[in-house]
Amino acid sequence: MIIMGILNVTPDSFADGGRHNSLEAAVQRGIEMISEGVDIIDIGGESTRPGADRVSETEELSRVIPVISELSKLGVTISVDTMRASTARAAIAAGARIINDVSAGLADPEMLVTVADLKLPYIAMHWRGQSKDMNSMATYENVVADVINELQSRISAAIEAGISKENLIIDPGIGFAKNADHNWEIINNIEQFVELGYPVLVGGSRKRFLGADTPDEREAASVALTKTLSTSGIWGVRVHSVKPHKDVLSA
Repeated sequence: MIIMGILNVTPDSFADGGRHNSLEAAVQRGIEMISEGVDIIDIGGESTRPGADRVSETEELSRVIPVISELSKLGVTISVDTMRASTARAAIAAGARIINDVSAGLADPEMLVTVADLKLPYIAMHWRGQSKDMNSMATYENVVADVINELQSRISAAIEAGISKENLIIDPGIGFAKNADHNWEIINNIEQFVELGYPVLVGGSRKRFLGADTPDEREAASVALTKTLSTSGIWGVRVHSVKPHKDVLSA
């Protein structure tokens, strides 16, 4: 199971906003992740926490491209966390090799055709709407079945746009338009997502459904979640720290 390390170059991300909000700080954090054995560094310049405002394309590019350019020189695999096709294309030109789109192409009609043209791995996450509105969309008849059906619709759209099945990775979208019960129901049935036949990424790190009052206080629960998922057959976890998760997998 791979460890994808989160590198938010933002002032307002829920768990680490502002900690790496400069080129120097972000690159240093990336170097630390590499030393700890990270498999992929996921670099994002736009917070998707509940209630967050979108940033402009210009601002997003100014945040992520310099960091990608510097860290890609070190040989680590980099993914770009973006909902914009233009940012994805610029990030790939700067050295990123994976596109992580939390909207699975719903936020930008140009995304899927852009990814098809780039011919690189694409992470498609379950998503129902922008951060300002997503909490009001957390209504399901059967959350596991509904999320699988909606993901399958995005898989079909991706393949129709020309993205190869071999380049698709899916993410059930823990915390996106889902309450705590929904999140646990998905985690407890994650094998159903694995059975779809695509690599599965889970991003539950430090999110509110894990309990505790602050993101940092949820670190132990995040590591415990990785341990639980290690036998589920998923492809990887997306996490804020690296070493504790690598250690629990080694153990």
